[in-house]
Amino acid sequence: MTKASNHANPGSDIIVQPEYKQFLQEVKQRIKSSQAKAALAVNKSLIQLYWSIGKLLVEKQTAYSWGTNVIEQLSTDLKSEFPGSSGFSPKNLRCTKQFYLFYSSPIWQQAVAKLGNTPDPPALTSANEEESTEDQSLTKLRQLVAEIPWGHHLLILNKINAPEEALFYLRQTMEQNWSRNNLSFYIEQKLYARQDMGMSNFKETLPTPQAILAEQILRDPYNFSFLTLETKVKELDLEKQLTEHITRFLLELGKGFAYIGRQYPLKIGEKEYWIDLLFYHIRLRCFVVIDLKVSPFEPEHAGKMNFYLSAVDDLLKTEADQASIGIVLCKSKGAIEVEYALRGISKPIGVSQFILTEALPEELKPNIPTVEEFEQEISRL
Repeated sequence: MTKASNHANPGSDIIVQPEYKQFLQEVKQRIKSSQAKAALAVNKSLIQLYWSIGKLLVEKQTAYSWGTNVIEQLSTDLKSEFPGSSGFSPKNLRCTKQFYLFYSSPIWQQAVAKLGNTPDPPALTSANEEESTEDQSLTKLRQLVAEIPWGHHLLILNKINAPEEALFYLRQTMEQNWSRNNLSFYIEQKLYARQDMGMSNFKETLPTPQAILAEQILRDPYNFSFLTLETKVKELDLEKQLTEHITRFLLELGKGFAYIGRQYPLKIGEKEYWIDLLFYHIRLRCFVVIDLKVSPFEPEHAGKMNFYLSAVDDLLKTEADQASIGIVLCKSKGAIEVEYALRGISKPIGVSQFILTEALPEELKPNIPTVEEFEQEISRL
């Protein structure tokens, strides 16, 4: 009876063995890795195709003085020849032309020069396609472009004109693995304009690679307009709202932040202190202490943060962790005050502002209905 039962289910004993579980996990991981590589290969091929179509359109329209009607005709013919394929609508074909013109423009030369030691992903040009001297100078750009999905490119083409800004979002998309929704969110939040505006002593207190990454995560201002708070707000109310909207708050902070706690207790000597917000940054491999101030920056804020960081490094940091980083978020800041306050401090500290809502222009306020007026209008519908 036992033998028959085992024959009916020969794997019944295997599935509980730890060796099998490890084996199964390894197979699953390899399948996922293979699927990811296949998806990247498909995307590279698609982007390469759209690049070449856009390039051909530009070249042929220029050479033969064809008007815009050639795109309509090309769309009709391609749909007839490839009925099961998408991407050949007149709108998308126009986008391929815009795509090629945008990224092949000579104004990209200076922006591309700032790429530095970017890893070399697959290029847009195929192996049998000869490159001109100009094409070769932009190979690094095309390599980066080939890594980004078409939907992301359409967002960038529709919303961004400046090469350096577009290049920033291309690199962030690749490095941070942004979804299309993430990219759209950060463009709307003007993330590019908010980079490198916060003030810090990271260069003086951190090793170069760590300092560069720390400066990249520091923004100014942080946009907290998703909170339902009045302009005059207490610090505890601000903390509470941020933790209640932790998903949106983490999105505003940027990728890599892991939330640890609010009012995190630290026992120092005979007294207990509380950190407003404590995070851990995965890429920096360090604790990040955030101190919220609903008032303008004061020099003593830097001293208090220095105290917190010393305690965190002593009580929480392990040998595997890098030096903890502090961010003072305040209502406003003066550049000179921040510079003097951070000078001579050995702990890495950044200072940035936050905004709750954008003020409504005075001339528009009389035209905005009150809540009662709005409710009356709704009741009439």
